[in-house]
Amino acid sequence: MDIALYSDRLIVRSLQQQDWLNFLMMHQDIEVNKYIRELAEENAIRLTFEERLASWSLESGQWLTLVVETLDKQFVGLTGFYCQDCHSKRVEVGYLIAPNMQGYGYATESLQAVIDWGRLQFNIHKYVAVCERGNFASQKVLTKLGFNLEAEFLQHTYLNGKWVDDFQFGLL
Repeated sequence: MDIALYSDRLIVRSLQQQDWLNFLMMHQDIEVNKYIRELAEENAIRLTFEERLASWSLESGQWLTLVVETLDKQFVGLTGFYCQDCHSKRVEVGYLIAPNMQGYGYATESLQAVIDWGRLQFNIHKYVAVCERGNFASQKVLTKLGFNLEAEFLQHTYLNGKWVDDFQFGLL
């Protein structure tokens, strides 16, 4: 499925082979990943990239990874979702914004495009997002889009040598 979504300032499109260096950079950047995951070796990131390039369907159980660019093709980041429960039409959303592109509303704008597309294309009933307690910027993005805090999970994720609390947000 070839995807191209447009907003006022952005293009959100399917991941392609030429996106490897940006994908790698995003997955190796300490600041981008500090609330999300521990950094992986390049070969593990390459395997993830190859998996994300494969043909995707809602029922695949895989992440749909989309590239976010400005209209003049400057790389902004990655966004997408995966279906947690296809029968219930519930998907988890995620996004990574390059450090030099943070603070301009690109996460909000690109995620809104993905949410709108998911509703139209797949009749998604519910979007969820998991956010580490200290990730205030991400919490702001989610609340701007109408997500509500639904749950708090204490010492839920082991990240960078310590247990951290996670929030789960939901949008109907």
